Amino acid sequence: MTARPWDALIPESDRETYRLAGFGTPAGIGTRPALLVIDVQYRTVGHQPKPIREALKEYPTSCGEVGWKAVARIAELVAFFRAKGWPVLYPHIAPKSSYDRGAFAGKVPGVMTIPAAGYEFVREIAPVKGDILLPKFQASAFFGTQLASYLIGLHVDSLVFTGCTTSGCVRASVVDACSLNFKALVPEDAVYDRSQASHAVNLFDMASKYADVMPTADAIKALGAIRTPG
Repeated sequence: MTARPWDALIPESDRETYRLAGFGTPAGIGTRPALLVIDVQYRTVGHQPKPIREALKEYPTSCGEVGWKAVARIAELVAFFRAKGWPVLYPHIAPKSSYDRGAFAGKVPGVMTIPAAGYEFVREIAPVKGDILLPKFQASAFFGTQLASYLIGLHVDSLVFTGCTTSGCVRASVVDACSLNFKALVPEDAVYDRSQASHAVNLFDMASKYADVMPTADAIKALGAIRTPG
């Protein structure tokens, strides 16, 4: 059996319990997918790859070098979607003003001190003309944004989630997508987190309940098999 990112953290007995209960059944992908690139800004990776403790000196919201590894996979997916003419959307953290301080800022005060350069999109995956930008102030890409409206207008039935953090904005967005009956696919090496334990455990939970989770190479293969209706 192919090793999964969570195998070292989730006991086999727990995984067997989920299998016996029927969790984790592959849901497949639809015929009109869109790609979400969530929060891939310099504030989450830094301006160059560094170990996490070094990266935090630049931005307290950085995930360090694991983010840069994911950026390479995200770039592959962005190029694939653009070649297909499929939608690419960028839910991203909007710059904070003093009046934006809320419950999350109370838990993580550093989010209020990010300079303007931190909010720029990472060059390797930056949006181009025709991509849809969605500034957001909360974890889910759906909360307080026009994302659902755009997806309906584009006749999208499936979402591919990339970006960060696996345990935060990605997971919150995946749960909301499932609640809205969109099929969800998470390329496990195109999402990232400052905690590798949280990354792995949340991938397991999403794979069990809300999304299909697989490596980027497998995701591109599955997406390449889609025959989009005219």
